[in-house]
Amino acid sequence: MTIETWNIKEMTGYEPMTSFYEDFSMYERFGTKAIKDMFDIAFKICEHNYKYLTELVMALNWKCWRWSEKDQAISKLYTELFQKAYDYAIENLKDEELTYFIRTTD
Repeated sequence: MTIETWNIKEMTGYEPMTSFYEDFSMYERFGTKAIKDMFDIAFKICEHNYKYLTELVMALNWKCWRWSEKDQAISKLYTELFQKAYDYAIENLKDEELTYFIRTTD
């Protein structure tokens, strides 16, 4: 079984701290319910860790684009999950945490 890896470091220089992207890649094999379950797990992990939350938002954004030409239903799901995590970050992060989030996701 081959798991799609995130090539963000090669493209942007950003060094991932989590395996969120690869975890989603693994869960994709089991359909949209599994992707939602993975999101719930990931969100609980990073809900109070702004750097992990930032990376979750980034991974979800990349997944939206990754699936946009392959499967609209999965792309739409990733878009919804991205928006949920992004909105949470914007509404709850403050000061240096919000600055980190905006700079890193920009």
